Amino acid sequence: MKHIKKLVVAALLTACAAVTALAQIASADWTPTKPVRIIVPIVGSTNDVLARLVAPKLQEALGQPFVVENKPGAGGNIGAFYVTQAAPDGHTLLVGYNGPLAINVTLFEKMPYDPTKDLAPITLAVKAPQYLVLNPDTGIKNVQDFIDQAKANPTKFSYGSVALGSASHLTMEMMKSAANFHMTHIPYRGAGPAVSDLIAGNVQAGFFVPGNVQGFVKDGRLKLLASTGKRRFHSTPDIPTLSESGLKDFEATSWIGFLAPAGTPSNIINRYNKELVRILNSPEIKNRLQDMEFEVIASSPQQFNDWISAEIVRWGKVIKETGAKAD
Repeated sequence: MKHIKKLVVAALLTACAAVTALAQIASADWTPTKPVRIIVPIVGSTNDVLARLVAPKLQEALGQPFVVENKPGAGGNIGAFYVTQAAPDGHTLLVGYNGPLAINVTLFEKMPYDPTKDLAPITLAVKAPQYLVLNPDTGIKNVQDFIDQAKANPTKFSYGSVALGSASHLTMEMMKSAANFHMTHIPYRGAGPAVSDLIAGNVQAGFFVPGNVQGFVKDGRLKLLASTGKRRFHSTPDIPTLSESGLKDFEATSWIGFLAPAGTPSNIINRYNKELVRILNSPEIKNRLQDMEFEVIASSPQQFNDWISAEIVRWGKVIKETGAKAD
């Protein structure tokens, strides 16, 4: 009897291995038959940088042009919705981030799509804490000074964000709630115009991932006060976290990943996952991303799916607690 059980187990293991091998062969065999569009639902951001780093590498691997297209608006909803309406054939991809994939579900009263049902996760590419930066002309020296000044002059200060419903937006709302101060929100269509207006003094503060502001901090055009991670950045060891600056346990993370329209066959998803994980972990791309203070994740599709579901709950709690709205 034991011998028969061993034979059955061995047969099952062999069958499983065969199925896995066939799935790997099927995913490796798939290639696009025409140019692929990579939709970025925001302009001039690290999402755009990531897409343009990866696109030529995908082109090399899969033999078709990969064209990056920016479709901004409605906190990323316009670009994300566009991808949900595309044919699920591997020729349209989305570079998604917190806003259109997790935050907007709660922030907007009505959504044109369901990110958990209408999109197919491929990989969570990168994560990064953010920098709190100010226009140097404010004269503010540290986080407590910033909070005190905002409380004393509630109509004097405004902050810019990369988009409505982005982590850039909600992180400041978290800080306002935690420190009990007011500041007007000015949403932009991407990091480029938001940072430009911050440098020009049209807004006074903002939260941005390091890659958007590092150069301007180095040349003195922006004042760096703190970061939003659990620990300090290696590149700026003298800059404290917000948690160290009096806002205990404060943490906020931005992230970016790749998705396809729901219904995209698993062999296509698996091929893209295989190539993207390889590209993201290649020394050239990984070093570029780490220079921008991104942590390379390169997850499986299921891990990214689970991450999105958890982030919807996490950011939904923040939105309800802070009273943030989409108007």
